[in-house]
Amino acid sequence: MVVCLAASSPFPIAAFAKNAAVCTAGTTLRLSAPQASQGSLLLIEVRSTKSLVEVQGEWGGRTVPIWQEAARERQRKGLLAVDLEKAPGEYELKLTGQTATGEKISCSAMVAVRKGLFATEKLQVGKEFVEPDPEQVKRANEERQKLRDIFDHVTPERLWDGNFRIPLDGVTTGSNFGKRRILNGNPGSPHSGVDLPGTTGTPVHAAQRGRVVLAEELFFAGNAVVGEHGLGIFTVYGHLFEIDAKVGDTVETGAVLGKVGATGRVTGPHLHWGLTVGRARVNPLLLVQLNSEPSTQAGRKRSGRRRTN
Repeated sequence: MVVCLAASSPFPIAAFAKNAAVCTAGTTLRLSAPQASQGSLLLIEVRSTKSLVEVQGEWGGRTVPIWQEAARERQRKGLLAVDLEKAPGEYELKLTGQTATGEKISCSAMVAVRKGLFATEKLQVGKEFVEPDPEQVKRANEERQKLRDIFDHVTPERLWDGNFRIPLDGVTTGSNFGKRRILNGNPGSPHSGVDLPGTTGTPVHAAQRGRVVLAEELFFAGNAVVGEHGLGIFTVYGHLFEIDAKVGDTVETGAVLGKVGATGRVTGPHLHWGLTVGRARVNPLLLVQLNSEPSTQAGRKRSGRRRTN
């Protein structure tokens, strides 16, 4: 059985007219919407009449992050992430697991992906970012592979705690996610993050608790920080004026990672904020909308910063 989430869900709610899920007895699968679009997120909820000890998910050839909220032993939540350039069509979501008494559980449902509606814009940037020399091409390719290796690593436990936040104080929205760009007259790749407005020197905060896995200058992204939040979830902060974190730091929500700048391929100061979930590039603003359970860990500081090398 597939049903919609409660009305308090931040995602669009629609009836599952033709979507059907097959689950083992005593198990139900809930999705926040019957279909998705390129670059979007769906919230998954699995419930069982018995305590669950293990649940895994797979969709479109990629692992679905699944976690337990507090002491809710009969429930699991997860994120279905649709990559920015995933081909439209129908893909099967598969969930498998085991109850505390050793019984196997499973659910499957078809989820349709629609083509995203993204604008196109023309920009003028430094010639080296459109027609890089061989040395710059080599550097960019090495950095791209380094990021792929980072995103391929999945920490099996959840590192975040509570709600994700927008990294700039006072900013409530961003722009340009998925935009197809014409750079100096040449077609460029789609914009994989959102641009958040900010003046040079504005503090950039960690969107959630996690571990810093990259903190360095990149050819295209300029001064950049990547935070890992566990279960294949990573946030990216680019074009920084300066970096105030280092690889290996464990940071709490709101910790200062750097300051807004205009480094790398930019036309002016702003923060590029990206999100990767199970290697899928999705709109990070959707993650902020997710409802999370309050932390059960008393006394944890959410705005401070702690380093662990």
